[in-house]
Amino acid sequence: MSEKIRVVIADDHPIVRTGLRLMLGMEEGIDLVGEAADGSAALHLISSLEPDVVLMDLRMPVMDGLEAIERIRVQWPHIAIIVLTTYDEDDLMLRSLQAGVRGYLLKESSLETVLQAIESAARGDMLQQPELMKRILDHATQKRSAPSAAHENSDFHLTAREREVLAGIASGERGKEVGARLGITRRTVESYLNSIYTKLNVDSRAAAVAIAIEHGLLPRRREET
Repeated sequence: MSEKIRVVIADDHPIVRTGLRLMLGMEEGIDLVGEAADGSAALHLISSLEPDVVLMDLRMPVMDGLEAIERIRVQWPHIAIIVLTTYDEDDLMLRSLQAGVRGYLLKESSLETVLQAIESAARGDMLQQPELMKRILDHATQKRSAPSAAHENSDFHLTAREREVLAGIASGERGKEVGARLGITRRTVESYLNSIYTKLNVDSRAAAVAIAIEHGLLPRRREET
């Protein structure tokens, strides 16, 4: 039997923690090892428990989720972080993506969605819910409506193929899925990703996607009719 995925929850709302505890407690592959009501308490737990995945709220007292995320990424970069979010946190979601989270979960998500997110994050995959990514893209586009000198014409010299690879990652595709769509090997996809990381000066897929969103490097998808 494979090892259980060790999870810590950080959220200042007891009802959210209780709901997640009850949901995850029924799953054999998940081990909920700790809960925290603020970012500072979460850091103490993570220091002693070193879980595989952290479910992190953004708005908490004492230390907010964003600061906690930034500290976790520095001290424990191997720990996957999933943001627990609502529909009114667009700017915080973009900033957390820049900080290196693996993805987002709406607090009202189903058990199946929560489990898929935890399993994907534990594998090292980046997870994206299309409706949330659309919100982040729209928010970033509005922020660029009055471009600053630092952002204007910043293309980072990405090639057309690198942009295609990055767009696939941003939409939630895995490396093998990007490769299949573009007709290239998974190893070639990883080579493109390493080049993208170097050009964007980042060290993760999430950070690369955040930079791409902030600077308008991803193609806008047409609305489905």
